[in-house]
Amino acid sequence: MDTYEEKVREELKKWETEMCKQPSLWNKTTKSLQTKINEKIPPKVHDVMTSSMKHMIKATLIGSEYTTKKTIKFTADLRERDYKFEDRLSFYKKTAAIEGAGTGAGGILLGIADFPLLLGIKMKFLFEAASIYGLDVKDYKERIFILHVFRLAFSDPHKREEAYQRVISWKETIQEFPESPESINQMNWQELQQDYRDHIDLIKMLQMIPGLGAIVGAYANYHFLDDLGHVAKNCFRWRLLTDEKKKRIINNKHPQ
Repeated sequence: MDTYEEKVREELKKWETEMCKQPSLWNKTTKSLQTKINEKIPPKVHDVMTSSMKHMIKATLIGSEYTTKKTIKFTADLRERDYKFEDRLSFYKKTAAIEGAGTGAGGILLGIADFPLLLGIKMKFLFEAASIYGLDVKDYKERIFILHVFRLAFSDPHKREEAYQRVISWKETIQEFPESPESINQMNWQELQQDYRDHIDLIKMLQMIPGLGAIVGAYANYHFLDDLGHVAKNCFRWRLLTDEKKKRIINNKHPQ
């Protein structure tokens, strides 16, 4: 095992601890506050968010827009893939920040429009990231994996360990999903969209305040992509290092 791979494995151990830690007092407090905020948000806003989430999930599984990325062939080592990932993450963070500033400057109407736009940016990023680490995004099962990565990134702190276990036990998890578009119904997408909304709603409400929206929107979107990138990088690294066939190809480049 080369030095860089050892470093990555140590980072994955730290990440496991992070994903399995108990919710903090802050998490519990914000959850209570989030519930109260959700009760005050107009039903129309809830409907837009719910509909956007549902259609984006379906598009993720069956839409050609997300399945045209070329998988990087296994001639690239882990260090090279990490470098490429960071480069694309930087691009998507800047893109999300610009989008957030634009919609944030427009008040509540454009603030609502930001929800599906940001969701689309995140999905495009995830598919490109998956390709960088060698996943075939045209494979229906790999698209299901991408959705689980998304779920983990924005999961409720009280459910994060369970979401993490479903990712690292992927061979068992994927058995729940038949290889057909109808298997989307096997996912608890209502829970997925509610956790996602709870994760972003608090700061997104501030984005709708006139005069403050552009600054909050840019910062929030940049931060959300950064959080997603942290989880995605470790999930895809884990897949790469636990896939024996791929690991052998990488190791052949670094004979011991």
